[in-house]
Amino acid sequence: MASKAVKTVAKAVAEYQYPWKEKLAKHKNELTKGVWGYWKLGAWTPLHISGRRRARLRKEVLLAGEDWPYDPERKEMRTKMKGHKCDRIAAERRAKTAKLMEQMPEMLLAYKKRRCSKKIAFVLELFHLLKGF
Repeated sequence: MASKAVKTVAKAVAEYQYPWKEKLAKHKNELTKGVWGYWKLGAWTPLHISGRRRARLRKEVLLAGEDWPYDPERKEMRTKMKGHKCDRIAAERRAKTAKLMEQMPEMLLAYKKRRCSKKIAFVLELFHLLKGF
């Protein structure tokens, strides 16, 4: 008698080992429509399976080692960091300033040459005007 009971329990356990397969087959059509719901004839229709039950079913399937194809596609990660802009670009500004300070002697020399050539051009123009009198 006891062996019969053990066989019955073992059979029940073996049949109930993968309850998620039945649930997945039952809700497969609903899960393909989206994670939160879907648009039907211009109206938003939520899923007929709740989020809690959907999450529990997903967890059971993943723990059994199967794949879960009903998750939405993931977006790219943000490359822009949070925080104040002045904190983010301060190092860039300091690097740019250091680079410009290295170029400063050439820039000053070019400025002096431009200024000197303008003065010479002005003096020559003035000289030609005065020569005509």
